Order: sequence, then C-alpha cells, then structure tokens
Amino acid sequence: MKWEWVRLGLAHSWDTFFKFCKWVVFGALTGLAVGVFGMGFHHLNELAAHARAAHGWLLYFMPLAGLTIAGLYHVCGVENDRGTNFALIAVRENQGMALRTAPLIAVSTVLTHLTGGSSGREGAALQLGSSIASFIGRCLHLDEREARIITMCGMAAGFSALFGTPLASAVFAMEVVSVGVMYYAALAPCIVASLTAQQVALLLGGEAAFFPLTGAPSVCWRTLAATLLFGCLLGLLAWLECVVLAAIHHWYHRLFPNAYLCAVVGGCTVVMATLLLRTRDYNGAGMEVIRRAVLGEALPWAFLCKLLLTALTLGAGFKGGEIVPTFFIGATFGCTFGVLLGLPAGFAAAVGMVGLFCGVTNCPLTSLLLAYELFGGQALPLFALACAVSYRLSGYASLYRAQKIVYSKEVPILHSSELAESEAQACAAAGAGEAPSGTD
Repeated sequence: MKWEWVRLGLAHSWDTFFKFCKWVVFGALTGLAVGVFGMGFHHLNELAAHARAAHGWLLYFMPLAGLTIAGLYHVCGVENDRGTNFALIAVRENQGMALRTAPLIAVSTVLTHLTGGSSGREGAALQLGSSIASFIGRCLHLDEREARIITMCGMAAGFSALFGTPLASAVFAMEVVSVGVMYYAALAPCIVASLTAQQVALLLGGEAAFFPLTGAPSVCWRTLAATLLFGCLLGLLAWLECVVLAAIHHWYHRLFPNAYLCAVVGGCTVVMATLLLRTRDYNGAGMEVIRRAVLGEALPWAFLCKLLLTALTLGAGFKGGEIVPTFFIGATFGCTFGVLLGLPAGFAAAVGMVGLFCGVTNCPLTSLLLAYELFGGQALPLFALACAVSYRLSGYASLYRAQKIVYSKEVPILHSSELAESEAQACAAAGAGEAPSGTD
C-alpha cells in the first residue's frame, strides 16, 4: 500500500509537470506569434500618426475611412461587431474568434488613426491577440477549457506587445472577463505569453511605456485625505465616461441604423468638432498630451473634449480602443483637479490615469501593477487608495458590455447559502459549470 501511494504520487507529479511544460510552450508560442503581428500593427499605427501630423488634410477623409471600415466588415461577414467584447465572450463562453478578425481590426484601426479618429489601440491589440491565439488553439486541437486559457494568453500578449507592461497585461487578461473571478489556471501561461511578447516587441523596435514621475509626495495624513477625495472624483468620472460612450453609441445607431450612413455622419461630426476646437490634440491616441500632463501641463477642459471626441469616433463604428483615451482623460483631469486638492500636478495626472482605468475596467489588481510598471512604484500606497475608491464608487458600469460583475462591490458574503448562490453564479458566468478559480 505504501509503495502504491508513492507510485500514484509520482504519476501525479509527472502529469502536473508535463502539463506545466506544455503550457509554457503554448504560452511562448502564442507570445511569439502575437508579438510579431502586434509590432507590425504598432509600426503601421506609428506611420499613420506621422502621416496625419505631416498632412493635416487627411482629416477630411475621415468619412471615407468610415465607409471603408463599414465595407470591410460587411465583406468579411462581421455585421454585428462587438469590438473587444468578442474577446471577453470568447473566454467566458468559449466562442472561438475567427482569424480574419486580426487583419480586419488592424487595418480599421490604422485607417481611424490615419484620418484623425480619437481612439486608442489596445482594443485592437486585445482582439488581434485573442483571434491569433484562438486560431493556434484550433490548430492544436485544444479542448474547451484549454481554448479559454490560450485565448487569455493572446489577450495578455497583445496588450503587452503594445504597452510593454507584461505583469499588468497578464493579470488584466484574467481579471477583466468576470469581475470577482480570477482564472488562476491561466496565470503561468499568461505571464509566459506576456513576457515573450514584450521581448519580441523590444527586438522588433518597440519600447515599453514609461512615464518619469517627479515630485511624488510622501504618504502622510494630508496626502491620504487628498488622494481619498481625488479617488471619489475619479469614480464619478469613470461612471460618466462609461455612460457617455454608451449613450452616444446608442443614439448613433438609433438615428442612423445603416452602418454606412452612421460612419459617414460620425466622420463628418468628428471633422467639424476638430475644426471648432482649433487643435489636433484630441485626434489620434494623444500620447503626447498624456506626457505633458504627467509633467504638469494640461488645459482644464481637455478631459471633456477628449471624452466627447472619443465617444463620437467609436460610437460611429471607427476602431481602436478606449484605454489610451482613458489615460488621456484621467491624466488631464488629474492635472487640473488634483491640484485643487493639494496634490502635485504631475503626480495627480499619474494617479488620474491609473485610477480612471480602474474605474472603467473594474480591474483593481491590474491597475496596481500598471501603476508600478508605468511610474516605477513611487508612492504606490496612494495609487492603491485612489484605485480602491474609484473601483468602489464607479458603480457597475464598464467600458465592456460583455464584462460580468460576479461578486457585489458593496455587500460581503456573510452566510453559507449566499456563498453557495454566488459560487453557482460564478460557475455559470465562467461557463459550463467550471470552477471559478479556473482550476483543472
């Protein structure tokens, strides 16, 4: 009997080690593929941004770009595009993403940036990564649970390749799908994929996003109180951003149900808004404005202008993402209103970026890692406080309609019956009765 237990233990250990090695290989393979394609996408976006800056007249071709994007999605058979929500549904409900999503979202995002649409690129990166990973999963004949894990690896790799934040990228892929449920089985492969994609991106000319933070205050009663109040403002702003983006998207498609007409009207609206504002600061992703805000320079109304143009761009069917615009909105908002609470302007801009990201994505762990990777970990307790408050006060709104809030933000689970009910809901949200923790 004793030797039988030893034999079974060794067999289990070998099986566990074999599965671990298998997922290290799968994660590295996914990170390599997504890293290469992600950097190609990155360089195309950079060329588009430089061309737009050099040739201001490209702005007037935005309605034509909208028509082209709508036509491409129609030709490819994607009539009901749900953007980044596709990636979330692919993980939770095991709906495979077609490989054609990768070139489709890449070309559409480049066209959006080339003609001056106000959008980011991380939404495209998540879709690109998850579609490539889903294709790899089909080629490897992975089962249902394994297909979900490799899709998360693709999401992590896509985010990491573009931003150069491997830790935040890996946790984001596991945290964003179902708030309150972490798919821990994907931790090792997601980190391997994320780190691999980052290294591939660096080899191919990419660079990690990093903002030098000067003048970070010490943690004391005064800065804690100021950060607490600022976190409250960020929570309200996160709610406002989600409401505005959803409302404008709704009204666009209610007034102009035809996708081609909607794209043309949206393009014309962004062109007119840009001309009225008399600046091109709100076109494209706006990374330069973010950098100036972290250095303590921003216009008081910049966050509202960016929010409006981003909603007008994405609501009409143009592509990209909401995360970089969220960084823009949070940084410029913090640079203005954080100062009124006694925080240094640059530091308040940094806290605004991370805190608003937390509020609109409902991902507090990712936000803390993002604060560390973007700003070097200075005054991290203050970042943590702002993220916690923003997460709590942003309500149940989200940038992603497919995101599920599995556990309440307000009421702890007190009784065993409530615990069982919540776990049942978590299993249903995770799909096919799978354990919330994602264990095998």
